[in-house]
Amino acid sequence: MRIGIPKEILPEERRVAVIPDTVARMVKAGMEVWVESGAGKRAYFSDEEYQRSGARIESRLESLWGEADVVLKVQRPIFDETRKRHEADLIREKATVIGLLFPMLYPEIIVKLNARKVTAFSLDCLPRIARAQSMDVLSSMSNIAGYKSVIMAADALKRLFPMMTTAAGTIPPAKVVVVGAGVAGLQAIATAKRLGGVVTAFDTRPVVAEQVKSLGAEFVSLDVPHGQAEDAGGYAKELPPEFYQKEQEILRKHTKDADVVITSALIPGRRAPILITEEMLREMKPGSVIVDLAVEQKGNCTFSEPGNVVTHHEVTIIGTLNLPSRVPIHASQLYAKNVLNFLNHLSPDGKSIRSDRNDEIIKGALITLNGEIVHPAVKETAKSKAIAQGV
Repeated sequence: MRIGIPKEILPEERRVAVIPDTVARMVKAGMEVWVESGAGKRAYFSDEEYQRSGARIESRLESLWGEADVVLKVQRPIFDETRKRHEADLIREKATVIGLLFPMLYPEIIVKLNARKVTAFSLDCLPRIARAQSMDVLSSMSNIAGYKSVIMAADALKRLFPMMTTAAGTIPPAKVVVVGAGVAGLQAIATAKRLGGVVTAFDTRPVVAEQVKSLGAEFVSLDVPHGQAEDAGGYAKELPPEFYQKEQEILRKHTKDADVVITSALIPGRRAPILITEEMLREMKPGSVIVDLAVEQKGNCTFSEPGNVVTHHEVTIIGTLNLPSRVPIHASQLYAKNVLNFLNHLSPDGKSIRSDRNDEIIKGALITLNGEIVHPAVKETAKSKAIAQGV
């Protein structure tokens, strides 16, 4: 089985899907690995390292995409502005592509892959079950994002983070509010505590209270029954508008005294809920900082701008995209290990890809197969978008 590793062409993407160490493991398992020349450069992995691990370095993009049985990516296939063609048009018909496709957000990419009868697996759709933990790319990347968000907040904050007792007096510790206690939120809590902050965390899911408290933070909850707050896959569910209004009211009591607010409330496949309003911003301390980790899905703050750092009402709002890519070495290492575990699950013999839809892991991540969109939610989204566009 031939594995193709193309260079990521999204401008802000520095990660690579496979690192030399995982190449060596693939080769040992009997796979043939082709890596596009320069694929690992932005993550500080050289072509020579890949070659020493057993990979073939391929400079001809048509060969890499067109002759691979499986293409491993970080980002979804996109239009290549340099070559004036779409990556999805390069992949061989009936080949397999694995990556973070985010099919609910980009159904047009799924339609394009499906037209070529590509078998597409989206790693962001993996079920959050014990058997899939070693493949959970979202958790790996969210850990990095949670850590990096606090480091960026501390850098932008106009105050010091820890309590300091000096001859000139005592400086109180920064007050940190973390909205959303998923993987990113929990890592943000842990990092803020290590830096000396006093942390309050908020989530709609009472089940996370114990985890928050174990990290030394105060937990604040909206009284939402577990079945309403979380879906079967372990992800937060979209709630009615009145719930978000209640959240805003509760949050307001804490954000007005906060030095740092980290928001990470996401609903899979939906726009992130607005939790920080302009009225709340007006009440916040001058010089305080918001880091919006939900900015990839439009953000939790009214004024968040994807890819930008802005200031409103003397509050700095950081909307930096793709935080894991800011630490590409370790992000690539973790991503590559997750991908390898998933690939081994799909292909125990290293010779062919299984598409057994009775397997919960495969069923959750499988989006297209044999010219059909097989993931029910994605199929409905793609259909709705086609109708809206008059297709």
